[in-house]
Amino acid sequence: MLSTFTGIEIGKRGMMANNQGLLVIGHNLSNMATDGYSRQRIEISTMEPLFAPQLNREHTPGQIGQGPLISQISRVRDELLDERIVAQQGNVGYWSTRDRYIRQLEQIHNEPQEISLRARMDQFWDSWQELSLHPSETAPREAIVRRGQSMIESIHNRYQRLSATREMVEQDIGIATDQVNTLTRQIAALSDEIVKVKAMGDNPNDLLDRRDLLVDRLGTMIPIRTDRRDVDEFMIHIDGQVLVQGGIARQFELTSGAENDGLARINWQDTGDQAFINGGSLGALFELRDVDIREELASLDTITLTFTDLVNEVHRAGYGLNGKTNIDFFTELPSVNNIAGNYDRDGDGEYDASYIHRITGGNRLDAQEQIGLAGVISLSGPQGNIAIEYRPTDTVGDLVRRINFSGAEVTARLTTDGQLQLRATTSADAANPDFVIRHVEDSGSFLAGYSGVLNQSGPAGAFTWTQADAILSLRDGGTDFAVAPLAHPAGWIEVAPAVSTDLTSVAAGFGLNGRPAEAGDGSLALAIANLRTANVMVGSEGSFDDYYADAIADIGLKGEQSGLMLETNDRIAKSLTDTRASISGVNMDEELANMIKFQHGYAAAAKFIQHFDEMLDTIINRMGV
Repeated sequence: MLSTFTGIEIGKRGMMANNQGLLVIGHNLSNMATDGYSRQRIEISTMEPLFAPQLNREHTPGQIGQGPLISQISRVRDELLDERIVAQQGNVGYWSTRDRYIRQLEQIHNEPQEISLRARMDQFWDSWQELSLHPSETAPREAIVRRGQSMIESIHNRYQRLSATREMVEQDIGIATDQVNTLTRQIAALSDEIVKVKAMGDNPNDLLDRRDLLVDRLGTMIPIRTDRRDVDEFMIHIDGQVLVQGGIARQFELTSGAENDGLARINWQDTGDQAFINGGSLGALFELRDVDIREELASLDTITLTFTDLVNEVHRAGYGLNGKTNIDFFTELPSVNNIAGNYDRDGDGEYDASYIHRITGGNRLDAQEQIGLAGVISLSGPQGNIAIEYRPTDTVGDLVRRINFSGAEVTARLTTDGQLQLRATTSADAANPDFVIRHVEDSGSFLAGYSGVLNQSGPAGAFTWTQADAILSLRDGGTDFAVAPLAHPAGWIEVAPAVSTDLTSVAAGFGLNGRPAEAGDGSLALAIANLRTANVMVGSEGSFDDYYADAIADIGLKGEQSGLMLETNDRIAKSLTDTRASISGVNMDEELANMIKFQHGYAAAAKFIQHFDEMLDTIINRMGV
């Protein structure tokens, strides 16, 4: 039969349930400003009835309830929305980091017009134009040397600023990697604690909020995907690899080597394998360092090397006022000391490679003349060799343009003497050295006989850099070549001491039949001035002006893209977080309404106990013998 005190027990449970509801509301209101907090709610159900459906139950009209029961305290959260937000935060982290550094690169280009590299180059060209008009005077020569030095200072300044920016990115990569490792360890520790709390039958709502907040922060740094299918083992994946599994967190480590200019590479700490981060702020830092800033440095190195190499090529052929010839205007530092370009790549003490930057054929060609030959030229490219076909009806100019638009990392041009010149560009693969010709081959006779570059056609006569004395494949006695320069010429190029200390060594004329130029001969100065707009193939562009304009446009478009993408992704992320706030955030009006409900419930339960107490008092104290 029912206990005499059943009513008091029911009233007590009602007071406890409503009291717990008020405590949950107080917890919500006091955490309105807590970052990552999710609104919690109490779920109240009825306690199991007194009599179960069995044969020995007391004969009563139906099951008799025993009051309310707190089934659980849950947090309001949309897990699918959380996954979308984590993915979107990765985009925001990527574009915000990229936008910040691209703006720095734009500032390096956007120098004041009067001191910009472009202005200094224009002044240098104008000085040679002036010397062509007054070839016997020293004043124009002094202007050439001084303006050349100012231009080199601008090149050095830009190189130093780009290098400093790359160093900043390198430092940020180290900091971000440490932060990622710290976040993954914290997430794993929380996951381990959450499992223990759940094993006791409780809901660790605050711990779950803290873990989700850390996951959001991790998602801004690296592109992750969460897996919540197993309630006892929370998992985070990146690039198909498990990053966090329950209480276990894998770590990253940075290693550096000779490859990629000695810059750090990120590896998995447990396996040593390279990790690939293709998103988030950390992924943006690697892309900025290895792609954008590397391209900027390569662009500056390309224009510097091409500029100085061509000026030296023309200047060596002329005579100064002192009658000297074969003098370089700019210094050229080879990457190897061997005159044949031989180099020991693997460090075993024996030459195993040839570092050659420029190859010039021995025969004079006419750009308008038809080749009359057929074959396929093979040149080194970003990913393997690139085949360039030529036909008998092609002109020399057609084939030169076809080489330059083939995507090969070798450009072609005709020198002022009409000779075919092949020059290496920067390498897209950081494992390969810049400004080194890696492969030249011709199945026909254009390179071997027509232009006088190679000794022999076919694979047997190919120039291949992966062997010593590769220059033996070049035509004997006719082909000219130059050893590849030291890395990053923009950082070390200078006006040669021979001309900076003796202005009379600055050449103005070519001379004739091996005799010094006449005092009024300004043909060489005019030839150098004409390099300004000549089709000299700077990288993939025809002239210096084209190349410089393309470099400015490229960084400007990158800045525009990063700004637009950051704004777009910010708006998407805000829309998603606002949606989550409307679901999981604390609403004061709703909480106050629930507070009134629980207050009235608590008062009603207390009143019920009071009345039941009065009934018991009547039974105990007023009924008797």
